Amino acid sequence: MNHFTDLADAGADAIAAMLNDAQDRKAARAGWPKGRVDADAPLAGHTLAMIFEKNSTRTRVSFDMAMRQLGGTTIVMDAGSMQLGRGEDIADTARVLSRYVDIIMLRTDDHAKVIEMARHASVPVINGLTDHSHPCQIMADLLTVIEHGKALPGLKWAWLGDGNNVLHSIVEAAGLMKFQVAIGCPEGHDPSAKVIRMAQERGAHVAISRDAATAAAGADVVVTDTWVSMGQAHAAEKIAAMQPYQVTDALMAGAAPDALFLHCLPAHRGEEVVPAVIDGPKSAIWDEAENRLHAQKSVLLWCLGRLG
Repeated sequence: MNHFTDLADAGADAIAAMLNDAQDRKAARAGWPKGRVDADAPLAGHTLAMIFEKNSTRTRVSFDMAMRQLGGTTIVMDAGSMQLGRGEDIADTARVLSRYVDIIMLRTDDHAKVIEMARHASVPVINGLTDHSHPCQIMADLLTVIEHGKALPGLKWAWLGDGNNVLHSIVEAAGLMKFQVAIGCPEGHDPSAKVIRMAQERGAHVAISRDAATAAAGADVVVTDTWVSMGQAHAAEKIAAMQPYQVTDALMAGAAPDALFLHCLPAHRGEEVVPAVIDGPKSAIWDEAENRLHAQKSVLLWCLGRLG
């Protein structure tokens, strides 16, 4: 049974296999209606349970459509409408859902909840986002970079802004897929030292700078995210601290000539990125958003033992 609580659950070879499968399945669907089932319908008869403790647009729709295209079905639940929202144990929920469905996706706050769900479920569990990491997003990012003609090993990714869950998964990916990450962030907003150390032990080069231009210099991929995540306090103070790390035209000019700009969305134009960049020719955000669907189809197949 393959859980996908973080990228390391899969490892480099499985990630590469998922990315190859995602490219093949996406190409095979060219010109098809969105709701048409893939020719092999590999998950016919399978059901995915999706639990949301945090709001969602892309995760909700992409996983739902992923299962439909693979021939399966979904059950969508908000924690507030479940007994989970009234204090039922994660472990008990995992045991019960495992009797009803074939695979579970949880989007929540505390990463420990996903780990607890995976520990007690007898079906695969996918991390749809936690405060610690966002592996499904980074699978889409990796797919997007490859589609734009860039081989992952040796690339320089620049991250500008908060050392958050998305960055943690990028750093983890760097260790597995052998690219480097240059982080530009203010003091007090660094990513997890443990995440960086684990990536470095796998051979990744990860550097933190207090200067945005230094981080972005020569980068093949420039990435940012919203500065204030759902439910975070002291927004005004944080935005002020992040302002020097805004992705601007000048910052992109210092990156590689063919650099891509990525953002997991939702975006706040004029805060973490200026409109001219996010809506400009170097932006790949719409490919990136679409690729949540294609990458997650392959994640679902890997979790259920249908790859390789």
